Amino acid sequence: MTEITLEKVRQRAEADARTYGYYLNPDPKFLQSLLEGLKRNEERYGYPSCPCRLASGEFEIDRDIICPCDYRDPDVAEFGACYCALYVRKDLHEGKTEVKPVPERRPLEKQSKAYSATATTPEEKAVATANEEVKPSANKPKLWYCKQCGYVVFRDDPPYTCPICKAKKELFAEIKTRVDFI
Repeated sequence: MTEITLEKVRQRAEADARTYGYYLNPDPKFLQSLLEGLKRNEERYGYPSCPCRLASGEFEIDRDIICPCDYRDPDVAEFGACYCALYVRKDLHEGKTEVKPVPERRPLEKQSKAYSATATTPEEKAVATANEEVKPSANKPKLWYCKQCGYVVFRDDPPYTCPICKAKKELFAEIKTRVDFI
C-alpha cells in the first residue's frame, strides 16, 4: 500500500477542484487543517472521509461523505463553499465574497447511523439506536440511474448530483429488479 502523504492529499484536492471549476480555501492555515483531517481519516478508515463530519469507519455508511462528498456541488452552487469550506467558488477564493456557514445537508438518519457505529459504551449505543429513525427500506441499498447520462450507482439514496453530468438528484430513478423462479 502506498503511503498517504499530505502532498498527495493536496494534489488530489487541487486536481478535483480544477476539474470542477472550484478553488481550495484561500486561508493557508485553515486549508492545512482540512488537508490534515482528510489524510488522518484516510489513514484511519482507508478512505478520505470529510474532515468536518463524523465518520463511522464503515464504507457503506460513509459513502456519501467521502471527499468530495455528495453535498459539495449543491453547497458550492448555493452558498459558494462546501460544508467544511475546503472547496470554494472563485469569488470567495479572490476575497470578493465572505465564506458564510453552510447548513448540513446530510440526512439525520445517516448522521445517526454514523453515531451508532462510533458509539463505544452500551449506553451510547442504546441512545443512538433509540434516536435512529430508520425507514423500512433505509437499510437496503438500491440501484439508481441518472436519466440524463445513464450513470448507475448502488446505494441507499441517489447522490445529490450526478458525478458524471451534474444532473440533480431528481433526475435519478430507481432500477427495480425481479427474479422469477421457474
